[in-house]
Amino acid sequence: MQKPHPCLVRLLHLSIFVKDMPFIKLTKIERKRFLVLITCLLIAIAAWLLMALDNKYVYTAKTVLKYNNIPQKKAFHPLQPDTVDLQVEGTGWQLLFARLRVNPPSISISLEKLNNRNYILFSEQLFNVNRQLETSQKIISVKPDTLYFDFSEKTVKRVPVKLISNLNFKQQYGISNPIEIMPDYVTISGPEDELKRIREWRTDSLKLDDLQATTKSVVPMIQSSMKNVSIFPSSVEVKVPVDEFTEKVLEIPLKITNNREYYSIKLYPKKVKVTFLVALSKYNQINEEFIEAVVDMNEWKVLNHSSLGVKIVRFPDYCKLLQVAPGKVDFIVEK
Repeated sequence: MQKPHPCLVRLLHLSIFVKDMPFIKLTKIERKRFLVLITCLLIAIAAWLLMALDNKYVYTAKTVLKYNNIPQKKAFHPLQPDTVDLQVEGTGWQLLFARLRVNPPSISISLEKLNNRNYILFSEQLFNVNRQLETSQKIISVKPDTLYFDFSEKTVKRVPVKLISNLNFKQQYGISNPIEIMPDYVTISGPEDELKRIREWRTDSLKLDDLQATTKSVVPMIQSSMKNVSIFPSSVEVKVPVDEFTEKVLEIPLKITNNREYYSIKLYPKKVKVTFLVALSKYNQINEEFIEAVVDMNEWKVLNHSSLGVKIVRFPDYCKLLQVAPGKVDFIVEK
């Protein structure tokens, strides 16, 4: 039989001595010996922990599935969640610090076998799955081991791109023309039932600050959350036309609407001043022909108003209306 460690024997004797004495006053030498015993005990515990953490253990970790080698002529739908339980063999250190996770937190599996059948076996891909791990962890098995899929005919559809943006401009600058998206349509493929519900496809958010010049950016498309729907291309080029804006004032003649009785109507004044911001590059192009201001006679006939409100019914795109003066005009009706 193996003899106990000398440090443990001395600690046992000391504990018996302390138990029998109601009050102990240790000398300097005894205190030193006591500290030596405690140190020996802590070293023994640390050594045991190190040996225990170096051992191999099997534990369960959850991970997310990613698919590659997707069949080109079939649209598939997984019949189980995209999260599986991995039986992982690793050291006690990994169990302690990895928090029951594998690294990376997702694994890729090949769907090539779906060309001939409707299920995938993890046991056939364990070697390739283990090659994806960045540590000495080893996957022993996966639950469930078999993944089943439902198939339908794959169809193709083109939908417009919807830009999601957050644009901020320097003072006096703004968008001078429509934003250009190239291409402005993307092609999506998948089951017909899924594609019927899709009317457009959004981009990732384009965030630009302090804009003062025309800018081009490559913006990724939002990735499909449906594993059986794919998108092409995966990104688009966005051109944001930017120009400096300046103030311009034009006198616009008023037009009369809803004068069905053909009354002779005199307006005071006959013109209104429209103040707006226009891009410098278009300053000379914008004139009175681009703006239309009207008054509605129903305000008098139906609402009995004594003055008529001015409405701008046509205005140039990418100009910014600031003021219309006056906002109301007087009138005389000659029956």
